[in-house]
Amino acid sequence: MTLFAAARLPREILFGKGQRHVLPAVAAKFGRRAFVCTDERFAATSQFAEILAGLHNAAIETLVYDRTLPDVPRDSVAACIAQAEDFKPDMVIGIGGGSCLDMAKCAALLLSHGGRPQDYYGEFKVPGPTLPVIAVPTTAGTGSEVTPVAVISDPDRTLKVGISSPHLIAAVALCDPELTATCPPSLTAIAGADALTHAIEAFTAARRGDDPRLPQQHVFVGKSALTDHFALLAIRLLGRSLETAYRDGSDGNARADVMMGALAAGCAFGTAGTAAAHAVQYPVGAVTHTAHGLGVATMLPYVMSYTLPAAAAEIAEVGAALGLRQNGDGADASAHATIREVSRLFCAIGIPPNLAKLGLPEDRIDWTAEQALGIDRLIKNNPRPFDLAAMRRLVRAAYDGDMSATMM
Repeated sequence: MTLFAAARLPREILFGKGQRHVLPAVAAKFGRRAFVCTDERFAATSQFAEILAGLHNAAIETLVYDRTLPDVPRDSVAACIAQAEDFKPDMVIGIGGGSCLDMAKCAALLLSHGGRPQDYYGEFKVPGPTLPVIAVPTTAGTGSEVTPVAVISDPDRTLKVGISSPHLIAAVALCDPELTATCPPSLTAIAGADALTHAIEAFTAARRGDDPRLPQQHVFVGKSALTDHFALLAIRLLGRSLETAYRDGSDGNARADVMMGALAAGCAFGTAGTAAAHAVQYPVGAVTHTAHGLGVATMLPYVMSYTLPAAAAEIAEVGAALGLRQNGDGADASAHATIREVSRLFCAIGIPPNLAKLGLPEDRIDWTAEQALGIDRLIKNNPRPFDLAAMRRLVRAAYDGDMSATMM
């Protein structure tokens, strides 16, 4: 095998307790006018007031858009841009969960290149660099602070859509785990499960590195030597601390582990991509209106089970990163133990065990399978291929809660 590696990351990643206090010094490197994207919840906190005061004291003028909504509705982006155009910012600062960071990316894109979000759907549609983005996450899950993607919900489409381009990667990811201290247990669980799914799908993704032109033709290029390191780091950190952070949100060390895990998972899947768990979640989320992290985590053990014949060694390595002792009976036995441990962890933090519990109607199983199979950028990343019959079996198994049915 020829060694292949690829990674696309921010110019600077800053991580640690208290890092929010250096935001004024970081922002000053890009200019004196900052457009800030956040949501109503975080805008009302004392932490946000403290951050704005710090920028003001550093002579950085700010304009705040605090109406970011979950999943970034397409038409809300236009309202955000309308507020910022006359301000002529030097940079965009996104502070909040993944949607706030995605809104900041969209704002930087449209303020730089004009047009509408739908002009840029897909891969490599962004024509050039955008205004610099400083991404300051307040949740630990999406990894948007380091990824080349902004996800939008478009009322003209059933499924959410993405803008994918290396030009969307934030200039700086500034990650302070103290900002996650107020996340309630349910959000901690959903976001952390999303991050663990990112890491496992990136690590078990197809290896497609034979063509040197691949990274120039695709934003997501499958697993590589570099993405594997980030993915395994994420799995180790989340495996040892996600359940603790869920049960005791005041545990600062667990919070730091989970936020670093989400960051590392973003560094992995931002280049490697994700796979079938994400493909199925898109239609499931559209029908059930449930959180993205719930959907991908519900699907992950079933996708791992389906993938096992093509990736037993990688799944066993995931188990080792989660802290499982390696089974002397070989990779298959260790891989099965790994899938059981992922299922146990997700159950312990309140993730639904099957799609029926998530709320998917039984009469939408075939539709879900058809929609998922059509998301080629994700399906082609799965190491075990799919046809429609196989996808229907997977979705039916995940609906029934029958792990054994994925192996057919």
